[in-house]
Amino acid sequence: MGLFKFIKDAGAKIFGASPAQAASAETLQKELASHGLPADVQVSVSGDKVSVSGSAMTTEEAERIILALGNTVGVGEVESNLIVNSEVPASTMYTVKKGDTLWKIAELHYGKGKGPKYTEIVAANSPPVKNPDLIMPGWVLRIPPLG
Repeated sequence: MGLFKFIKDAGAKIFGASPAQAASAETLQKELASHGLPADVQVSVSGDKVSVSGSAMTTEEAERIILALGNTVGVGEVESNLIVNSEVPASTMYTVKKGDTLWKIAELHYGKGKGPKYTEIVAANSPPVKNPDLIMPGWVLRIPPLG
């Protein structure tokens, strides 16, 4: 799928991670499992770069795996070599900026007057969005195409 950039000091703080280095591969696989994502993918870590390979059932699942890994402290980039079994149109990736709201992001990507579609963005981003009123600058979010 390619190389995805993240902000190293933004995201979930997990054991063994620091702004200088990602957590261990084993810890990152546990992070995937905690979000209900397949833990049978292979994860390797080199400094702030995480590589992931294996297979994902759908494009959405692959994107969620990438975001779950990348939205942790210490990860600057995720290299994805995931093989997707069922391809669908890819989502747009968006890095949250200071002052952003999900409503504003929805209107930016879906068009003026489409702010109520922010619920589509929330549904597509677990992790990291648990509370739609609380998003953090630096998070990378999936913006799914409107169906």
